[in-house]
Amino acid sequence: MNTPLRMADATSSVEIRVRGRVQGVGFRPTVWRIASRLGLDGDVLNDSQGVLIRVRGVSSTIAALVEELRTSPPPLAEITAIETSPCEGELESGFVIVDSETGARARTEISPDAAMCSACAAETLDPFVRRFRYPFTNCTHCGPRLSIVGGVPYDRATTTMAPFPLCQACGAEYRDPADRRFHAEATACHVCGPAARLIRFDGRALSFEQHSMLDDVDAALSLIQKGEIVAIKALGGYQLACDATRPETAALLRQRKRRDAKPFALMARDLDVVRRYATLSEAEAAALESREAPIVLLAATGPEDLPDEIAPGLKTLGFMLPSTPLHLLLLRRMGRPVVMTSGNLSDEPQLIDDVEAAAKLSAIAPFALTHNRDIANRIDDSLVRHMGGRLRVLRRARGYAPASIQLPPGFEPAPEILAYGAELKATFCLIKDGRAVLSQHQGDLEDALTYDDYRKNLVLFRGLFDHRPAALAADLHPEYLSAKLARATAVSENLPLVEVQHHHAHAAACLAENGRPLNADPVLAIVLDGLGYGSDGAIWGGEFLLADYRRFERLGTFKPVAMPGGAQAIREPWRNLHAHVTAEMGWPAFAMNFGELDLFAALTAKPLASVDAMIKASVNSPNASSCGRLFDAVAAALGICFDRQAYEGEAAARLEAIVSAGILEEEGDALAYPLPIPNLQGSGLPYMEPLGMWNAVFGDLILKTPASVIAARFHKGLAKSIAAMALKLARRDEEDAPARFDTVALSGGCFHNKVLFEQVVSRLEKLDFVVLTHSRVPANDGGVAFGQAAIAAAHLIDAGRVRQKAS
Repeated sequence: MNTPLRMADATSSVEIRVRGRVQGVGFRPTVWRIASRLGLDGDVLNDSQGVLIRVRGVSSTIAALVEELRTSPPPLAEITAIETSPCEGELESGFVIVDSETGARARTEISPDAAMCSACAAETLDPFVRRFRYPFTNCTHCGPRLSIVGGVPYDRATTTMAPFPLCQACGAEYRDPADRRFHAEATACHVCGPAARLIRFDGRALSFEQHSMLDDVDAALSLIQKGEIVAIKALGGYQLACDATRPETAALLRQRKRRDAKPFALMARDLDVVRRYATLSEAEAAALESREAPIVLLAATGPEDLPDEIAPGLKTLGFMLPSTPLHLLLLRRMGRPVVMTSGNLSDEPQLIDDVEAAAKLSAIAPFALTHNRDIANRIDDSLVRHMGGRLRVLRRARGYAPASIQLPPGFEPAPEILAYGAELKATFCLIKDGRAVLSQHQGDLEDALTYDDYRKNLVLFRGLFDHRPAALAADLHPEYLSAKLARATAVSENLPLVEVQHHHAHAAACLAENGRPLNADPVLAIVLDGLGYGSDGAIWGGEFLLADYRRFERLGTFKPVAMPGGAQAIREPWRNLHAHVTAEMGWPAFAMNFGELDLFAALTAKPLASVDAMIKASVNSPNASSCGRLFDAVAAALGICFDRQAYEGEAAARLEAIVSAGILEEEGDALAYPLPIPNLQGSGLPYMEPLGMWNAVFGDLILKTPASVIAARFHKGLAKSIAAMALKLARRDEEDAPARFDTVALSGGCFHNKVLFEQVVSRLEKLDFVVLTHSRVPANDGGVAFGQAAIAAAHLIDAGRVRQKAS
């Protein structure tokens, strides 16, 4: 019940319910300080629904308490609702904090892990305080949360800090409401808390005097400075660290980790070190120093260069700053960047178990800086990029998950829903109380260990949030492991299952993130990605959908082209190039007009006869209207990843990296490669025809035009055609016909390409479209679960209304 507070000066007793992210963030001591200052009587406690305040005093003073909580909550808190009602029972004089209650259904939130605050950083570096050089210093404003929690309420007993009884000094802080460590569940110090230890994985003794005179953390840095690879047990999993300025060490790490080309993440002591290697805007600097402390993708245009082994073929670097006291101390003496990549073999999940880490990482790193606090939940580092004037989350994990997202207006009646997401860059999503909880990035479910972790986290989140779904949601794809699990769970738990087309889910994720109301008019969703299972059973990947949350209509597409070898065509871009050549102009025309190209010789060296036979017989060669595969083909034409790409999206990323900024900005549209928009035979669906583009690309290759110019003209031409398609589909040019839409939503992994994204947004806005884009939720498959959940919610809300009318 929401009872407005009267402003009269009568004394009253009121119960105040605060919902949201309000546990483990210093909310109760904040209430205690405000209430005590205002002279109010009563108490405050944590329970399964959030924070409960019972207070007695003058009504206007109680109103002042509520208003101050709304406007000045603790730094890590996020209030979703404050509800007031009359308080029954007597309240003692004074204001106190009481113990947590359990038993009712959980309606609170778990806070994401937060980077160390400035006060804890200062303590860690102050030789005159008792936490000097303590690697696990934290308070209610910072430190581990999701990575250590196993249940709710969020109390020490439900975290991996339970085995560490507080010493007298820490206990006094923990019990003092005036202290910033009041009920900070990870509170610890050298005396009573976890301890860092440098070890050799082979068990042999270490000679510390050769490395450091300070402590184990500093000794680990000495090893890194000498060219060693060291495993680091971090907040959400093991990492592998080495000196980023040593090409031979980075190359050795690649070899041992089996990571051929995917870029390494970097950590630097401070912004000054970052600026030596990358250009930083104010927004990017603020992101690096934020409480989320993500990896920020930066232009590698600083005065100094790092070895090619760090980010092969790219012109960006992924930097982060120390987010924990352990990393702060580790890099204290390091004036150079350090590789800080996930501790695993490529494509496997990051390791969190000490025994497993010793078994699997000993062949990569002989040394490990470990500690004796368990990691309850694996959490990768988040990744963001500044594009189009805003920070965009590309991988949502540490610092962001599991912070909830308010659903748009109209979704208030939504029941609890569990959406299982996609198969690559997998996440899942819970809907509860009008909010969506999107899990941290899980990885690719084709890896058995990642799939096991995904299933573990499903159980964990359902327990943490006391989630009891009324329905499940999953992708249409018959072979996605996430969808198969959803179907099996629907049967075993007797729950309805809403199957959602992949690109519709992308569209809905963008709409929901931007607060588009449930009953708003449809928009044009431009969804560009690698592959998704279409509603017609074909493979889609470059789609123009008229969509809202309830339904979609496919208005346009990219040209469907064969993928010879199926998944093998994703790994070997030359296959997509050959398929495009034969689909557009045919091999004889290509040989006659462009036979002098080195590219022609490179293709003829491949087993084209068997590939052509596969395409002709439609054997393992599905047609795909994929934007991602078009990027692969163009990259291959320029000799980029021609034979194979080492990781998903490598060819497209390298193609973006070579784009000439001068051509992009200064050359007119006349030389942008053309992709006209005819209609497909049979369906009549408008599509983007690449024949003219390919003639222009090959013609420029004959003229020995630099690859950077070709890449720029391709990006510009593609963006120009996408905008033209939007204009055509809006039907603005038809007399006396209302426009189909005035808003465009952009989604799909191809929009993580900064050049394409900014070109498309600019052109659409110049055509007076309202453009919706992602920022808090990834545009790639990491956001699909969010869209699935929104679509399922819309269907269930409608079904509930139908049942109400029928009754």
